[in-house]
Amino acid sequence: MVKLSVLDQSPIREDGDARQALEETIALAQAAERLGYTRYWLAEHHGTAGFAGSSPEIMVTRVAAATKHIRVGSGGVMLSHYSPLKVAENFKLLENLYPGRIDLGIGRAPGSDGATAAALAYGSEVGIEYFPTKIADMMAFLADEPPATKPFKDVRATPAVAEAPEVWLLGSSDQSAAYAAHFGLAYSFAHFIAPQVISPVLKYYRDKFEASDSLAAPRANAAVFVVCADTQEEADYLAASRDLWRLRLNKGQHLPYAHPDEALAYDYSPQELQVVEANKANRFAGTPESLHEQLTAFADENGLEELLVLTITYNFEKRLRSYELLAEVFSLSAREEAAQ
Repeated sequence: MVKLSVLDQSPIREDGDARQALEETIALAQAAERLGYTRYWLAEHHGTAGFAGSSPEIMVTRVAAATKHIRVGSGGVMLSHYSPLKVAENFKLLENLYPGRIDLGIGRAPGSDGATAAALAYGSEVGIEYFPTKIADMMAFLADEPPATKPFKDVRATPAVAEAPEVWLLGSSDQSAAYAAHFGLAYSFAHFIAPQVISPVLKYYRDKFEASDSLAAPRANAAVFVVCADTQEEADYLAASRDLWRLRLNKGQHLPYAHPDEALAYDYSPQELQVVEANKANRFAGTPESLHEQLTAFADENGLEELLVLTITYNFEKRLRSYELLAEVFSLSAREEAAQ
């Protein structure tokens, strides 16, 4: 049985706004809990008009407060920007507030353009090359152990926790897999970013994995973009928004999601059509039955017991319906109503 979870980027659609997007995140999280999804992760993006989630730790707090049982976490905190101590303290505090429900997903990518990344690191001369040290320090702070950075050897992250949050390293390359394997962390692969390399990267992670105090054996999931609808025609129609959004992203345009009609009316050049077709490898779109077959085969092929489902449509009701159809066809166990 493949477990299903949710990755939410708090998308903003054309003619919408950030407040609406964040309200939809809360509504979707409560629905995901009722439907039986395993975990709900909130993404981090900066400098974009397309996503509202610039601070996952705040959204983790809000979503955990609006639900009762589902695991809630960051997908992820871009650790390269931040102090390992502060990240550890944020998530130890969250673990105390919502014990046994918090995931700490960390990433290495900037989640932004270069200038925005520099602004996030304002006043710091620590570059991306220090990312492995940041991981080591953060894990030590979570475990109440002396960090790798010797000047901080007497520093401890507070408050104390009975059990540390579950830590995942997010990525889409062999470099991120190498870090996850070296530090003995669970690994979440972003298939919706780099679908072509998932098999070799996961193999590398499993082959190189070194057991840690927090994880004895390799553990991996994959984040996949999915649009599920009652018919293939409707799924393709809804996914057209994604096709145009990805094309614009390739051009450096970080825009809200367009209506499918706008996407279908767009005057694609032959070269743009080639890009759109190539980008379709990043997504799954279809009926519940066809997606059950495709996603189950995908999970089996890559040795995955869990998939993080990322679904974005222009219409929120269609987005919610997509998750409902997947929950039904994958026979997820529905839970009681979420907290209000």
